[in-house]
Amino acid sequence: MSPPNETVRFGVSLPLSLLQELDGKVIAQGRASRSEFIRDLIRERLIREKWAGDEDVVGVLTIVYDHHQRELPSRITEAQHSHYLHTVCTTHVHLDHDACLEVIIIHGKPSDIERLSTQLGGLRGVKFSKLTRTSRVET
Repeated sequence: MSPPNETVRFGVSLPLSLLQELDGKVIAQGRASRSEFIRDLIRERLIREKWAGDEDVVGVLTIVYDHHQRELPSRITEAQHSHYLHTVCTTHVHLDHDACLEVIIIHGKPSDIERLSTQLGGLRGVKFSKLTRTSRVET
C-alpha cells in the first residue's frame, strides 16, 4: 500500500480551449505549474464543503472600525466571549487616529463562526468586515 502523502500522477483530458485558459491562469497567477493550480482548486473545494457541514473549521475575521465609537471595542470583545467558539488569536492594529483594524482567528462550527461574523459586522462603527473561510486540508 502507498504512503498517504505519496504524489501520484494521473491524466486529465481537456478541450484545447480550456487547457489554454488554464495555462493563462497559471501564468497570470504566477503558479509554478498546472499541478499546483489544480491542487489549490481542489483544496478550495474541500474547504467549501467543510464549511457546508458541521465539523470544526477555521475562520479569519477582518474588521476595520472607528475606535471612537462608544463602547465598540468592549462590544467586540464581549461578542467573542458570548459564542461557543475558540478565539485562537486576535491582532489589533491602529491604522490612523480614528481607525483600528482587527484580525480574529476563530476555530469552531461553521454556523457559529458565521453568526459571530454577522454580529460583529453589524455593530455600529464597524466600517468593514470580511470573513475568510478556511480549514485544515490534507496536503
